[in-house]
Amino acid sequence: MSRWRDVKKGKIVEKKSTNKKKNSTNEPLESQNNIASIPDRIKAFITDMFMIMMPIMYITTYIIMDGKDSFQGSDMAHWITMAVYGAITVLFWSLKGQTPGFKAYSLLLIDDHTQQKPTIGLSIARYVMFILSAVTIVGFLLPFFRKDKKTLQDVLMKTSVIKLDD
Repeated sequence: MSRWRDVKKGKIVEKKSTNKKKNSTNEPLESQNNIASIPDRIKAFITDMFMIMMPIMYITTYIIMDGKDSFQGSDMAHWITMAVYGAITVLFWSLKGQTPGFKAYSLLLIDDHTQQKPTIGLSIARYVMFILSAVTIVGFLLPFFRKDKKTLQDVLMKTSVIKLDD
């Protein structure tokens, strides 16, 4: 809190970033050392699970269904919660380029061709590829072997997750 007071009183002058979200050269953003780290992406995913998926599962389990046992016994409930989570995530990606977890860790999803947030169609395709890559060991391990740390859905959909300047 004292840092804010010092800035407000003029004791500390904050540096203004001139290169925030802008690509001053024609070079791709991922080659400007803005690649999101694997730990940041994992933390953002866990944050999204708690902020988006857990409320959906709670509502489905205790308000729509009769409780834990009926939720666990219903495959349809699992598919519906995954579809609702997917719809919310796709909307965040296409409207803002960030889910709440991405925003918490200053990450941004961009289309490699336009260097902008992805379109709704690309976001839907990326989510489908996310589901498919989640069931394969290749989809899980691919970022650990690539220099650009892209996941299978990023490689196939030509998207990148970048770290924004703070």
